[in-house]
Amino acid sequence: MKLLVWLIPLFPALGALINGLLGRRFTRERAHLIAVGSVGLSLLLALIVIIRTIFNPSEPIHAKLYTWVFAGEFSADMALLVDPLSAIMLFVVCGVGFLVHVYSVGYMHGDEGYPRFFTYLNLFMMSMLILVLADNYLLMFVGWEGVGLCSYLLIGFWYDRQSASDAGKKAFLVNRIGDAGFMLAVFLIFWSTHSLNYETVFHHVHEHPISTGLATAITLLLFVGAMGKSAQVPLYVWLPDAMEGPTPVSALIHAATMVTAGVYMVVRSQALFVLAPATMTVVAAVGAFTAIFAASIGLVQNDIKRVLAYSTVSQLGYMFLACGVGAFASGLFHVMTHAFFKGLLFLGAGSVIHAMHEEQDMRNMGGLHKHIPGTYRTMLWATIAIAGIPPLAGFWSKDEILTSAIKGGGLNYLWWVMGMCAAFMTSFYMFRLLFMTFYGQERFDTDHVHPHESPPSMLSPLKILAVLSIIGGFIVGIPPENGLFHRFLAHAFADHGGAHHAFHWWPDFFLMIVSSLVALAGLVTAYYLYLSNPQAREGLVARISSAVGVLLNAVRNTGAPEAFYTERTDQLATKYAFAHQTLLNKYYVDEFYYAYVVRPIMWLMDKLWGFDGTIVDGMVNGVGKFTRLYSNWSGLVDRFVVDGSVNGVGVLVRSGSQMFRLVQTGIVQNYLLVMALGVFVFTTIYLIF
Repeated sequence: MKLLVWLIPLFPALGALINGLLGRRFTRERAHLIAVGSVGLSLLLALIVIIRTIFNPSEPIHAKLYTWVFAGEFSADMALLVDPLSAIMLFVVCGVGFLVHVYSVGYMHGDEGYPRFFTYLNLFMMSMLILVLADNYLLMFVGWEGVGLCSYLLIGFWYDRQSASDAGKKAFLVNRIGDAGFMLAVFLIFWSTHSLNYETVFHHVHEHPISTGLATAITLLLFVGAMGKSAQVPLYVWLPDAMEGPTPVSALIHAATMVTAGVYMVVRSQALFVLAPATMTVVAAVGAFTAIFAASIGLVQNDIKRVLAYSTVSQLGYMFLACGVGAFASGLFHVMTHAFFKGLLFLGAGSVIHAMHEEQDMRNMGGLHKHIPGTYRTMLWATIAIAGIPPLAGFWSKDEILTSAIKGGGLNYLWWVMGMCAAFMTSFYMFRLLFMTFYGQERFDTDHVHPHESPPSMLSPLKILAVLSIIGGFIVGIPPENGLFHRFLAHAFADHGGAHHAFHWWPDFFLMIVSSLVALAGLVTAYYLYLSNPQAREGLVARISSAVGVLLNAVRNTGAPEAFYTERTDQLATKYAFAHQTLLNKYYVDEFYYAYVVRPIMWLMDKLWGFDGTIVDGMVNGVGKFTRLYSNWSGLVDRFVVDGSVNGVGVLVRSGSQMFRLVQTGIVQNYLLVMALGVFVFTTIYLIF
């Protein structure tokens, strides 16, 4: 079983390696067969491991390969862990990841970078699997950085487009801010517990609780990392721009995998977070604010993928709101259900874009339910699910989060109100998307645009995700807060607190009714603003009724009367021009960042470059010039003084030797003559003086 655990991330790694090195030599069929097949094998092995964990949740699988880092007290293993928490994420990542790979075969079939795309997808899957399966923070960080790199590659996949390359760089840079917080948190965790292994760290803080201040510092830094990866205010700005990547990338990154990594990390670290009440409040506040902030922006967006992008940011806020009020299991429950319906919505949006010949503006759509009925029906189910209308999956997870918030009392009442407001907005903008896209008059050029249904390779994943969006929450979430999902996950939290609140039928049932009414209010408001034909109301009600199981016999398309798109939005935009422009321009956050963050940094860098060019380089160049002049002067001194003195002595010796050489004739008579002359000279001098 331990070998199977390691094979799960290994297969996508091999797929990425083969396609990366040899993909250009392969046919398209061989390239996607390797990529999809490798992820399919991982999914098969994952299901085996998950089934084993379901039947024996109290005994996690520890698959240690070797000791990766060992230096004094510090050590980290190359080891994977499968417990109920990682098993849930394993199912989500492998399941949705496999469906996205299958979908990509049809969506990317004509792209020149086909093998490269699947190489990046496989590499992303490997990184995400390492992230969720790691049994220590250091190995998790490896996967964390891996998905960050792959997101940069996938978002900027069409690098010849300036907007795509800029979006990739933006995602990379913003995530680096969060990653810095994560790294500092890892350092503090090791400093305080002398380990990075989950089990050891959590056992240490359970047996020997660390100070509240230290716990707050660690968890706040961890949350900074989560804010970057999971796109929370103020580090959310990269995710809407990430829509520049291919639609399968949006589904994979923004539905089930990368953006949920921050939520998974917080849930995994809940033993630390419960020791820091201040951090829990911050998490709840940021989550609630992000949920309502992003939802309000989604109200007026016209790009179908951007609406879903801001919806993802908002739903991630819900997940952090759950973690902040202590409902970690409910937050992870929403991660799973969100993966189903948001993955379906993104893939469905890709099917619409494919049918409309790359058109993404909903104002240029309308009446598409007649042309792409399969895409329409699946997106209808996903819309009902994300709106929180019972009994679909989104209702159960969203309602648990809101119920957990109001049960906390105190400040949590505010989070509940904000969550309810976000729920209303979610229902409104999602049904607005549905009505503008599939209902009303055809607002596209019928002479040049001929919508057509997507191939089976694209429709099949939609149908599977639609089934999961319908029944996923009901099967594992009943009874609420104590269903199969929560009882299974409780084994992962057994050593450090409960995973959920108790369920009380009457108050909780009342809250369910309130939540459902709020969702229905959003639907009705969207209908009122975007469908004004009374006859269309009958067809719409029939479809919605079939979606909630009231009129199952109306699920087939019976050719309901045609609805038409009104100019109500334009009227509201004129009447409330300031509010509409503010929302349409996303509260001018990007402009604010550019004016007060990017430009000051660029100004500072320009000044530093100037300082470097004039002062630092000037000093370095000055030293170089001085050294060169000194060396020239030193060379002259050496040449003319030192060498001159040495050479002068040599010349003097040589000249003197030449003179004295003249008297060295070797004739004895000459020597006697010189001696006699010398005696004569000295005698003469003596006699005279």
